[in-house]
Amino acid sequence: MVAADVYAHSDHYRLKAVDDSSPIPNVPGLADPAPTATPYDPNRRWLAPAKYAGTPRLHPWEIPTLVVLILVSLVGYAMILVLVMFGVFNQFALLALALPLILFLIRGITYATPRVNGVQMTPTQFVEGYRMVVEAAARYGLEYVPDAYVVLGNGQINAFASGHGFRRYVVVYSDLFEIGGRARDPEALRFIIGHEVGHIAAGHTSYWRQLATSIGMQIPVLGSLLSRAQEYSADNFGYYTQPAGAPRAMGVLSAGKYMLRAVDFDQLADRATHEKGFFVFLVNLLASHPVLTWRAAALRDRTRAGAILFRPKTIVRGVGSGNAVPVAPPPHPAAVAEGSLPNGLEAPPKI
Repeated sequence: MVAADVYAHSDHYRLKAVDDSSPIPNVPGLADPAPTATPYDPNRRWLAPAKYAGTPRLHPWEIPTLVVLILVSLVGYAMILVLVMFGVFNQFALLALALPLILFLIRGITYATPRVNGVQMTPTQFVEGYRMVVEAAARYGLEYVPDAYVVLGNGQINAFASGHGFRRYVVVYSDLFEIGGRARDPEALRFIIGHEVGHIAAGHTSYWRQLATSIGMQIPVLGSLLSRAQEYSADNFGYYTQPAGAPRAMGVLSAGKYMLRAVDFDQLADRATHEKGFFVFLVNLLASHPVLTWRAAALRDRTRAGAILFRPKTIVRGVGSGNAVPVAPPPHPAAVAEGSLPNGLEAPPKI
């Protein structure tokens, strides 16, 4: 059964289909927001897109870090060849010399797995997801539509993009793909698919790129540095495709597919400035993806690139078209007034 609700917007009306037969329940204790009418304001105007809200840009750290990693990998290969020339053979040297073949085999197996075990998005199967892939590919100027598959997630929230030969493809785990239903948030899924297709458009899935950085990527801090920069770059593509999907995408990555609508995006992003200390710095330093509070802060403030090494220092609020303005720092989200907790309880001390 499909009911039609009428939504008012700027003195115009449109019909929006709502699937009230979806088997996915609402979040317990969280009511669906009621539609509200937006009065017309003659003084409102469009702002020019912020620096990272328009045509997707690579993160400014990506190319310099990529060059360093390629140089490190080349030096590593050269040292291995010198050792082999002088008769110094060991398992590590032989493994490094076989890296081109090993990488080729890994990429081939990774591509074959969803082809034989997954469900492919096509014009007649998982149509909405397929349309999102096509729209993202067209928007980024790709000359072809990447293959796209849904694979069994078994509770994992994940998606990735890769390639083999001349083929490029996107894989979305079923638990993440579920958020595309009307009872969830299709805009969040569109952002995520845009993010993954963005990896392809940015060249992150190239065999030669992965081979050229294969040794450098194994260096703990340096390898994760490039990985985080690439994730920020892919987020720029996802935002360009569906900016409204960014908050819910962070919601599903932080709280899961059922609770994504219960996450306060501003509060999550604000905590990027509140949560500090050596171990917070260390967790981000070793992470392959930007920590979620920093990532949320970058998606809210499109006037600057995402934080790579040091946390954001300024709390902002969005004002449209990706622009943001600084605001007075609010108290920590977990802060409570003294004496407001029952039975003499106190708020935890700051760390």
